[in-house]
Amino acid sequence: MVWPFKPKFRKQIARIEITGAIAGATRKRVLEALKTVEEKKFPALLLRIDSPGGTVGDSQEIYSALKRLREKIKVVASFGNISASGGVYIGMGAEHIVANPGTITGSIGVILRGNNLERLLEKIGVSFQVIKSGPYKDILAFDRELTQPEENILQELIDTSYQQFVQTVAEGRSLTVEAVKSFADGRIFTGQQALALGVVDRLGTEEDARRWTAELVGLDPEKTLCYTLEERKPLLSRFIPGSRQFSSGIGAGIDWLEFEMSTSGLPLWLYRP
Repeated sequence: MVWPFKPKFRKQIARIEITGAIAGATRKRVLEALKTVEEKKFPALLLRIDSPGGTVGDSQEIYSALKRLREKIKVVASFGNISASGGVYIGMGAEHIVANPGTITGSIGVILRGNNLERLLEKIGVSFQVIKSGPYKDILAFDRELTQPEENILQELIDTSYQQFVQTVAEGRSLTVEAVKSFADGRIFTGQQALALGVVDRLGTEEDARRWTAELVGLDPEKTLCYTLEERKPLLSRFIPGSRQFSSGIGAGIDWLEFEMSTSGLPLWLYRP
């Protein structure tokens, strides 16, 4: 069966938003959207990133999918208010990057955080009896301090993940590893500073990025529209105006709490202000 709307999509720019912390749900949604972009043969993709980063594996899978798609179509990233850590990593999957002068970006690094509640548990008289198959099976347990061998293991884990990040930025931006390491120490910087460092190509708004994307594929920037591939809205919000806005504040707080709990003890490419 021939898809009847292919000519329409070939004259439009696909647009995908990545917002909030990057985790499994983000990966699933974005990978499905990228598949749609390829199937409907859009000539280009505008990727809008407004994210502090997230989990390492999910960021890597989105990046890899973007890199494969880039072999077939033009991919341009637009950094919004914040595109840091894992947001930067995903942006490396784009051929070109545009950022606002005041965009918060950078934070190229890795963090792993656990919780030590040992003193609190002692005060309330709670202790745990642990039977384990090896000395490191309960690494990052919340009821005791890390041992030095455990700290060494985790540091090596973080260092390896960091090297992967640096190498990807170096390859994506045609920089040397040494040049990337000079600013990849976890610091954040503005879009204007990112331009000077070679992390982004241009300064501008999302509209500027849209126009550039159109020009790159020979479309009229004055007339070319973006087709946003977005997540299907909940049934309630489709029938009751304002219901989504009413719950968005509470929902955002719950989502962040769930993210914090689910990623405890995981290496993250995440900017934590």
